[in-house]
Amino acid sequence: MKFKIGDSVETIDDDISGTVTKISENTITVEDNNGFDFQFEANELIIRAAGNSLKSAVYNADFEAVKKEKAFKKRKQTLTVKPKERHAPKFEVDLHIHHLTKSSRGMTNYDMLNLQLDTARGQLEFAIRKRIPKIVFIHGVGEGVLRQELETLFSRYNNVKFYDADYKTYGLGATEVRILQNIAP
Repeated sequence: MKFKIGDSVETIDDDISGTVTKISENTITVEDNNGFDFQFEANELIIRAAGNSLKSAVYNADFEAVKKEKAFKKRKQTLTVKPKERHAPKFEVDLHIHHLTKSSRGMTNYDMLNLQLDTARGQLEFAIRKRIPKIVFIHGVGEGVLRQELETLFSRYNNVKFYDADYKTYGLGATEVRILQNIAP
């Protein structure tokens, strides 16, 4: 709302009304009827004109329309979850190098692979500690080096079974890991 010097205004939260005497950016100085200056944000004021005062807005409200609006219950839309999606893993770890570091500049392939494997190991250990049943590692297609290293890593755990993730969702570039809860790592 645009205010001008000399506008008669009223505050929204307080019972203060007066005239705008100074405007600087978003702060508006209002002089009340007793001569005191108050500073307010622009969103705390309304212009006081015929039919636009706060009291008239409250007392002239159409209560029947408000009651009808409140009485009309909107039906909540429930999302139906398909059985396959219900058991789909929620925990995904993207091992693409650009997701793990700001810049791979100066890193050798060996350094990048170690960073990816350390991340995978850390996330797998976290999932085992937090008893997360399924996790998906997104490794990409590439030449398959990271995939082979991940399979070696996963085979070291007794309580882990791994297989290709859902083709429709991830394509060929992801491995899903199922963590068996009753077997010690």
